[in-house]
Amino acid sequence: MFEYKSEVLTTNIKWVDDKTNETDIARLDELINKRTQEGWELVTYSYMANGITAHLHSAILITFRKEK
Repeated sequence: MFEYKSEVLTTNIKWVDDKTNETDIARLDELINKRTQEGWELVTYSYMANGITAHLHSAILITFRKEK
């Protein structure tokens, strides 16, 4: 039996094609490493692009799991 935890990580810029932000990548790595140290395993992630071109931010939905 597993317990699940989902988190939303907001990006500083909208990721388009190969354009990312080193700060966003570092924050993502930090979150994943922190959760794995707590015993969580990365299950899935989904990039949630903001459909409105005027907005510069988007988000990543990340789901972790660990045994109960």
